[in-house]
Amino acid sequence: MRYYPVCLDIQGRACLVVGGGQVGSRKVGTLLACGARVTVVSPQATDTITELAQQGRITWKPRAYRSTDQQESFLVIGATNDEALNQRIHDDAEQAGRLCNIADQPQRCNFVLPSVVRQGNLTIAISTSGQSPAFAKYMRRQLQAQFGPEYGRFLDLMGALRRRLLAEAHAPEAHKPIFERLIDEGLLALIRQDDHRKIDALLARVVGPDVTYAGLMADDAMDERHLPPKE
Repeated sequence: MRYYPVCLDIQGRACLVVGGGQVGSRKVGTLLACGARVTVVSPQATDTITELAQQGRITWKPRAYRSTDQQESFLVIGATNDEALNQRIHDDAEQAGRLCNIADQPQRCNFVLPSVVRQGNLTIAISTSGQSPAFAKYMRRQLQAQFGPEYGRFLDLMGALRRRLLAEAHAPEAHKPIFERLIDEGLLALIRQDDHRKIDALLARVVGPDVTYAGLMADDAMDERHLPPKE
């Protein structure tokens, strides 16, 4: 296996995109969705990039790329159609030991970007190791039809329950049979049906009579509001 699968936390990290066309715009959108601090370097840019820069959501430097643009960057993406420039971006990143992806040129990447299906906290990544992006997109469409929004709600509920049990000083190893039983007894299907009465009955049977769907989700929403921002 050539590639080592990994999920990166880029929240608050500096990421550089070289190239302001449609491909660059897509890369910027994905980085922003993951909480990155994005800088774009390109003499021209799409309306999307221009608007994001005007809103202060990204930094756009409307000029040609310089090697020094990579300073402080955690991750670099090349999204240009200039072969020599792409090679230079790759070489600069390699010399500095940075993560680098050159769009549609796996030979100039030290990581490749999978096709992704997301439903809330569920992330499914599909990779063909750069051999067939078209097939990866096909698989993504298949999985999007299979994994609906109920999976995101299911994980929200499971996460809220896990945090509650941890707050009550339950030993983490004691959680596994609780969660396995909830899964085996059809919690996901009940969430898909949006049947709160049956969800509450299952939670009461497996976890305890004081545990309800609405209560868990309310606690979770309160926890989210009180979380400190990431630096």
